[in-house]
Amino acid sequence: MRNSGALAVVEGAGDHACEYMTAGVVAILGETGRNFAAGMSGGLAYVFDPNGLQLRCNTEMVAPVRSLAQEDAWRLKRMLEWHRDATGSARAADLLENWEALSTFFWRVSPKPAENVMTAPAAVGRPVHAPPVAATKRRHHPAAAASSGLL
Repeated sequence: MRNSGALAVVEGAGDHACEYMTAGVVAILGETGRNFAAGMSGGLAYVFDPNGLQLRCNTEMVAPVRSLAQEDAWRLKRMLEWHRDATGSARAADLLENWEALSTFFWRVSPKPAENVMTAPAAVGRPVHAPPVAATKRRHHPAAAASSGLL
């Protein structure tokens, strides 16, 4: 999965997820394969992984953190609600129902500060106003995505 500006929720990912990601937000509701976030120069990923994402994450350009700031928690919950409502996801429903206990298992993955790595300047910080991929299947009105406030 290479993301250059989308808002997406997936229930797990294989090897090289978020490789060369330049913008957008991804929520992964399960484990990832090896080499996660290799070359990630922009965007943001939230990964539910109680078993140790840092063991599979390529940390050359990213800094995985196992805590969510208030803004991150708010954004992630909205993404989970949107995914649950659009797809009927039992996984998203379970995470939401047990949010207090399970939110501590989310990792926030973002690029290291620009002075520490080379980044893609045109992509870093580019605003993204799009609904999650799953939500687009329900034919949401484009104006609703722009006013969602997720980003």
